Amino acid sequence: MIYNSEKLIKFGKNLAKYRKLKHLSQNALAEILDVSREHLAKVETAKRGISIELLFKISEVLEIDEKRFFEFD
Repeated sequence: MIYNSEKLIKFGKNLAKYRKLKHLSQNALAEILDVSREHLAKVETAKRGISIELLFKISEVLEIDEKRFFEFD
């Protein structure tokens, strides 16, 4: 699988933006999601893809609709 695609990069930037708006560090969000901080960091930097299950968990924790992560300018 090829990572670092333009869409994955934009997705990761959106994830980081919404995480920061909730004043959560990568460590804090990773702990809530029961994933490693490294895993979350790789998703945010487009070095790793994301499962739909994790996307739903992140949406719930950040209280944001899943589609907002895919709103690319």
